[in-house]
Amino acid sequence: MQSVKGTKDILPHDSVAWRHLEQVIREVMHRYCYGEIRTPIFEDTTVFSRGIGEATDIVGKEMYTFTDKGGSSLTLRPEMTAPVIRSFIEHGLGDQRVLNKLYYIGPMFRQERPQAGRFRQFHQFGFESIGQTSPECDAEIIAMASDIYTRLGISFTLKINSVGDPTCRPQYREVLQSFLDSVHDRLSTESQKRALSNPMRVLDSKDERDKEATKNAPVILDYLSDTCQKHFQRTCALLDEIGIGYVVDPRLVRGLDYYTMTAFEFISADIGSQDALGGGGRYDGLVTQLGGKETPAVGFAAGIERMLMVMEKNGYTFPEDSPEVYLIGMDPASRDWVFQTAIKMRTGGLSVEIDYADRSVKAQMREANRLGCPFVVIVGETELQSGTAQVKNMREGTQESVEFSSLIEYMTALSHH
Repeated sequence: MQSVKGTKDILPHDSVAWRHLEQVIREVMHRYCYGEIRTPIFEDTTVFSRGIGEATDIVGKEMYTFTDKGGSSLTLRPEMTAPVIRSFIEHGLGDQRVLNKLYYIGPMFRQERPQAGRFRQFHQFGFESIGQTSPECDAEIIAMASDIYTRLGISFTLKINSVGDPTCRPQYREVLQSFLDSVHDRLSTESQKRALSNPMRVLDSKDERDKEATKNAPVILDYLSDTCQKHFQRTCALLDEIGIGYVVDPRLVRGLDYYTMTAFEFISADIGSQDALGGGGRYDGLVTQLGGKETPAVGFAAGIERMLMVMEKNGYTFPEDSPEVYLIGMDPASRDWVFQTAIKMRTGGLSVEIDYADRSVKAQMREANRLGCPFVVIVGETELQSGTAQVKNMREGTQESVEFSSLIEYMTALSHH
């Protein structure tokens, strides 16, 4: 039996990298005062069809939707913003504070064609700032993502755009649609369909024919309302002030219907054709779309697998996950002492490994070496009688005798040194 196509097991030697990445994310979130939210893995299907938009690829082609035994239509979450907003509304978080700052880390599910950096069960982290229209919130979200990438040694290009709002986007959409009509025959089949249902997505197409056909397409920045224009200029000015470089890309629209005003994407040259590391934007209409009160919000999401791919490519050094101490017993009585002492040491906060296969002292030493243990404690008949253990420092090649009564204290001090 094998894992389902598009999914993969994360084995212990890989988990070290995952935990390290998650720890960096949590540290940055703590500094920016964002609280963690964990929502269920599946939701009522309408959370996504209404939230993300019927005309998007996710809802149209990629969702894992099923009918449960009670006849309800449920969907494994393909993204997290809609569930976070559903939770925000359900628990009245907007009534509790003027700004809710939330983050998440977890698995998502999309039935995509598996390819490099894309999985059917994949993992994302992201954050949402819900409650204020302030461009400072947009800039803060971008700064947090930038901070995480920088700390993990990932270089990036930040692209940014404004996609307008319901007051100015309809006019632009009309102008764009009539332009797309004029180049209809030059578009890919996919974009010909999109030109009718979601014309702005055509600008996002990776197909060379579409890029060529739309290179002279009207840009939304020329059609922004006064409010959207000011918001965009202020967001860019804030990024300038805090020293985050960016490229204004008028073709950047993002793939979800709920975006308004700011849209941005972090691009990496180290991934290949799937070059987006993560992105986000403002979605001031989503809370009302899902049945809540009018509430502005801005957010970001990124794929963890893609980040790990880039870090691996860059030769990023992950912390080692070696035990701190390896206890060796030379005979049955010593092994008994080793087992009891290992439990006590672990309870006292040390990471300790012992041998369970009755191997020779030489074989146990080899195992301690393979695991990269910095300290080995050896006990035999003589040591049991004298109440002292031999402690070997594997890094420095030194050895000393330590009394049983102070061994745990001694090892704790050594390993935390």
